[in-house]
Amino acid sequence: MTITELPVNRAWWKESNVYQIYPASFKDSNGDGIGDIPGIVSELDYIAGLGVDIVWLCPCYKSPQVDMGYDISDYKDIYEKYGTLSDIDELASGLHKRGLKFVMDLVVNHTSDQHAWFQSAISSKDSEYRDWYIWKKPKYDSDGTRLPPNNWLSFFGGSAWEYDAESDEYYLHLFAKEQPDLNWENPRVRAAVHDIMRFWLDRGVDGFRMDVINFISKDPAMPHAPITNPSSKYQRGDMYFSTGPRLHEYLQELGQILKEYDAFSVGEMPCVFDPSEIIKAVGFSRKELSMIFQFEIVDLDHGSTGKYTPRSWALTELKKIVNKWQTFMEMNDGWNALYLENHDQARSVSRFASDAPAVRKVAAKMLATFLGFQSGTIFVYEGQELGLANVPTAWGVDKYRDLESLNNYYENAAAGASKEELDSILAEMQKKARDNARVPMQWDSSDNAGFSTVTPWMDVNEDYKEWNARSQENDPSSVYAHWQSVFGLRREFKDVFVYGKFILLDPLNESVFAYKRVYESTEALIVTSFKDSEVKWTVPSEYVNAGKMLLTNYDRRELTGEIVLRPFEALVWLVQ
Repeated sequence: MTITELPVNRAWWKESNVYQIYPASFKDSNGDGIGDIPGIVSELDYIAGLGVDIVWLCPCYKSPQVDMGYDISDYKDIYEKYGTLSDIDELASGLHKRGLKFVMDLVVNHTSDQHAWFQSAISSKDSEYRDWYIWKKPKYDSDGTRLPPNNWLSFFGGSAWEYDAESDEYYLHLFAKEQPDLNWENPRVRAAVHDIMRFWLDRGVDGFRMDVINFISKDPAMPHAPITNPSSKYQRGDMYFSTGPRLHEYLQELGQILKEYDAFSVGEMPCVFDPSEIIKAVGFSRKELSMIFQFEIVDLDHGSTGKYTPRSWALTELKKIVNKWQTFMEMNDGWNALYLENHDQARSVSRFASDAPAVRKVAAKMLATFLGFQSGTIFVYEGQELGLANVPTAWGVDKYRDLESLNNYYENAAAGASKEELDSILAEMQKKARDNARVPMQWDSSDNAGFSTVTPWMDVNEDYKEWNARSQENDPSSVYAHWQSVFGLRREFKDVFVYGKFILLDPLNESVFAYKRVYESTEALIVTSFKDSEVKWTVPSEYVNAGKMLLTNYDRRELTGEIVLRPFEALVWLVQ
């Protein structure tokens, strides 16, 4: 094969795998119960040993921590409980010495209300920073009651507008009221963001994950949102800010800087389900972002009135979503960011498979196989490589810490929800709350799971004595070892697993998710059972007695015409 026969648009970031770290929950080095950057540095060999190529660090900037660091008060300094700028430099250096790249979170849809820009903006209508944020006059109903400028719902509940009595104006906050949205229409705001990017890129950072980056352009008319939830005073307005009129203009400005540094970028784009809109952001020739996170898979179990209402889903629904994005990106020269977990999502083994003790290990390996051989860049969140599970069902609401779920629970309680309704909300929190991913990392079987020498900021999951890093990293049968194999095979068979064509098989089967990857004369068959019981499956004839087993979570070595897949069985079969 000559180099000219290879796909034109190969890129280092397409061949990379990413490990995500939530700093508060990773490792505490100084005994204050909160994870920190020196704690991360102490475990760099563990991370490198997994076989990843990039480490993405969630926000570690100076912050009042209203939303766990996504409310930034200084983009060029570090939250004091996490460490210092020199600690960040040591982290970057340690990663680079191990051949890994370092990606930071860029949160620029909004700032903290404690940021100097907003402190100046709210102090006076004449402030030079006033129009760095979005201010609107109140509206009044027929009785003279003051109302917000529109009926948009905040993602954290209540109105997306906060009234400032001093100026008799409201400011927009799509998230907490302590997170005012920046006004990207102002060129000085965009120049400040560009300056922040260059500050970190010049310091050795290799790229950014960009938080809710599609929200930066809003419909300037700020119209009322249609009523989709009649029981709510405020309504989802994302159709007016999820793909605003100037979004791609702004992204191309960011893309120019990223290209200059050959930097990595992944954009978080919630509330966008139209592939034709997303391809504008990630099409290779567009020069905007490398890839984006789409939310269709992780929204599968959200009920009709939101995340904390129940919904059952069918495997065929998952197949449609995966097939849509795999084939669309391939046909349109885009790229997928592949994930099942992150700091905002519950643990995948509990959510998409089973954390029952008898099957938890094979189920976690199955999900690693399901995700790990698709087309795209793989993102693994801290603890996912161990098969960590959700918090116990016995946890009461007092154990939770996250603003999103607590606001929802207590707003429903204040509105008169019954005990049965609140119990249902709590059950959905145990399945989907962000806190499931934010409990301290489970390092060993010692007190506090080896995360800290003192009581941590949030309770440790009670299964840590059995499920922890030290018990797995040298065990060839562990979930950690399975992920090592996934990454190793993606590297060894790069042509087929990174650049090969994706073809969904058996699309109507509600028990087995099977697909193949094809590159020239090489084919790989990936079979994953989502059932907790045995299921029969017919192997396509071209794979019977031809090829070799690359990976399995049981002991299967051969493929015959009809096989009986054991609970959550997974396999990867290669034909060359």
